[in-house]
Amino acid sequence: MPILELRVLEGYTENDKSRMGHVLTDAIRMVVPAPPEAVTVMIHEMPHTSYMRGREHRVPAPALPDPVNVARTFLSAMEARDLEAAQKMLGPDFTMTFPGAPQMHSLDALIQWAAPRYRFVTKTYDGFDALQSPAEHAIVYCRGSLSGEWPDGTSFEGIRFIDRFEITAGLLTRQDVWNDIAEHKVKT
Repeated sequence: MPILELRVLEGYTENDKSRMGHVLTDAIRMVVPAPPEAVTVMIHEMPHTSYMRGREHRVPAPALPDPVNVARTFLSAMEARDLEAAQKMLGPDFTMTFPGAPQMHSLDALIQWAAPRYRFVTKTYDGFDALQSPAEHAIVYCRGSLSGEWPDGTSFEGIRFIDRFEITAGLLTRQDVWNDIAEHKVKT
């Protein structure tokens, strides 16, 4: 029965502390073979007036946004063709790679590349998984199936996909996409 005690400065929301508890529980379970209910996480808050570093009182850094919510919001904006909202979520050196495409750095490049391939695509999600890399970014994988219309107006559905995102300071810095569109087109 692992027990983890965490000390943080006051200032994090209940949602932030819940996210910390979930992430820490999952981190422990990557090493210790325990079900979630066997892992105890205790978060102790300390007033910033009771903490000093470098002879100064400190306040907590703001919590980073939930990386899964960042990825979901971006994907929703793209599906709704709200390119302005989606663009605001991209870091300055954003790159994306799709099957059979050169690396792209803008949503306009993606739209131009996709135009002769399909009219539109929607995604049905089977799940999202997030983890923190040793580098500065969080990684989010989402998986599910694609549906939409080919350029000739015929519909398609049930095409598998996986997207991998890198998110730094709440902004998307990389997207890698894998899907079975090419295999499905060969069969039709």
